[in-house]
Amino acid sequence: MILRAERIMVIGCSGGGKSTLAQKLASHFDLTYLSIDRDIRWLPGWVERGREEQRQRIIERIAGERWIMDGTNTSTFDIRLPRTDIVIWVRMPRLLCVWGVMTRWLKHIGRTRPEMAPGCIEKVDWQFLEFIWTFEKKFTPRITAAIAAHGPHIPVLQVKSRRQMRALLDLLGMPA
Repeated sequence: MILRAERIMVIGCSGGGKSTLAQKLASHFDLTYLSIDRDIRWLPGWVERGREEQRQRIIERIAGERWIMDGTNTSTFDIRLPRTDIVIWVRMPRLLCVWGVMTRWLKHIGRTRPEMAPGCIEKVDWQFLEFIWTFEKKFTPRITAAIAAHGPHIPVLQVKSRRQMRALLDLLGMPA
């Protein structure tokens, strides 16, 4: 299914590897890489765009025929899922997500990471760590309900470990 997919959503908790996976798939399959954080949600300095502007930006970007978008944001599933061929749901254990966020922060400390909007300096605070720690419990029901409501026919591939991530990349003939 992934081999034939031209429009892919990659969702999951921060730090789980969804942006890295999406960028690898975009490069390998020559898809346009779209980041909710960089392209849709944030303006410089962590200023959030308004909901309607975010939705309009998504509509404009998903009008294309070949793309991969990383970012969960269930409030936009109603416009994204109907244009999606497959969803890859990265569901890493929360300790791995915390580790991913902390190593990403250390790598980009004092700078903006490439998949983030300009001027959004990488940061980690207790609120963000709590978001990660409670993500599965709080957001899995929302994600499941949004998929059922707006894309029940869309295949969902769940990746729950680094081993599964490597196996997926191996199956696709890609380096891990």
